[in-house]
Amino acid sequence: MRKEILITGLGGQGIVLAGQVLGMAACLADHLETSFTQSYGPEARGGACSAQLIISDKPIHYPYVREADILVCMSQGGYEKYRPMLKDEGTLIIDQDMVRSGEAVPGDVFSVPATRMAEELGRKMMANIVMLGFVTSVTSAVSLEGMLSSVADSVPKGTEKTNIAAFNKGYDLGQAMLKARMKKAAARH
Repeated sequence: MRKEILITGLGGQGIVLAGQVLGMAACLADHLETSFTQSYGPEARGGACSAQLIISDKPIHYPYVREADILVCMSQGGYEKYRPMLKDEGTLIIDQDMVRSGEAVPGDVFSVPATRMAEELGRKMMANIVMLGFVTSVTSAVSLEGMLSSVADSVPKGTEKTNIAAFNKGYDLGQAMLKARMKKAAARH
């Protein structure tokens, strides 16, 4: 088992935190090997940034994503920069209010209203956590239990309950989308 995951967006969206939460869940809860690297522009807030994770059941010898199995884009600039790194059979997950793909993409593509869902919860800053819930749901890259624990341990004290609610909202949307896809596939046969 090996997953190369790239999360990209703008500084201030919690992209690095999202990568850390995912990596902690894989390492501490699921007992997998994990590497985590981050990159962000000198302007930080509002500039392009990314979090790269490799999750594996074997030792990881190179810490950077070469070909993403999972690409999560929360900004247009991130999508344009990192889209070529997605494997043909990979999974692309975009924040539908922040990214317009405008091209046919091979593999699985999910469009998630993560920012809008976070705004409905009253905290736009939780879009990254909504997205993590969705990613956990549709990719099974890490366990649900590990992610819930990692989210609770990683967010500011006093916000655990609202962040878990945001995570669950994203997770539930992912489950609903998967069920709809299965229903559609069954109807075709």
